Amino acid sequence: MKRGKTPAAGKKTWTTHSEAETFRLARKLARNFRGQEVVLLIGELGAGKTVFAKGIAAGLGLKDPSLVCSPSFTLLNIYEAKFPVFHFDLYRLSESAEIEDLGIEDCLERGVIIVEWAEKIPFPLAAIRVQIQKLGNDVRIITIDPTPALLASDLSGDADRFLP
Repeated sequence: MKRGKTPAAGKKTWTTHSEAETFRLARKLARNFRGQEVVLLIGELGAGKTVFAKGIAAGLGLKDPSLVCSPSFTLLNIYEAKFPVFHFDLYRLSESAEIEDLGIEDCLERGVIIVEWAEKIPFPLAAIRVQIQKLGNDVRIITIDPTPALLASDLSGDADRFLP
C-alpha cells in the first residue's frame, strides 16, 4: 500500500494493490473512531466498497468481518462491534424519497454508519468521504476526506485522527 499525494487540504490518497491492502487501510481508519462517525463510500460497481466496509467493521472489533456483506437487497445490515455498525447500501434505490425514508438520519450518534453508493444521498450529511477508484486488476486509488466530518464536530484541527 502506497501513500500518495494530498490532493486538497484534509484529503489523503493511497494506492492499494490487493483486497487485503484495501481491508487493512479501512481497518486502520476505523481504529480511531469514537462511535458516531459516518463513512460515505463512493465508487463504481466492483470498486471495493464492501471490502472497505469489512475493514471498518474489523477495525471496530467485529470478530468475524466475513459476516459483512453488501446489503443490496435488505438495504441495511447492523453489526455488533465496539459500537453498533449500521451498513446501508443504496445501489437499488433511485428515488430521493426512498433514500430519505431509509432512516439514515435516525442512526446518527447511535453508532458508526457506513453507506455504500453514498453519492445518491439527496441531503447534506457531515461524513468522512471515501472515493474508491478501480484502476484494473486489484489496484485501487482510495481518497479519504475527513474534513466534512470535522466541520460538524468540535474537534477543530484533529483531521489526522481519522486518517491511517
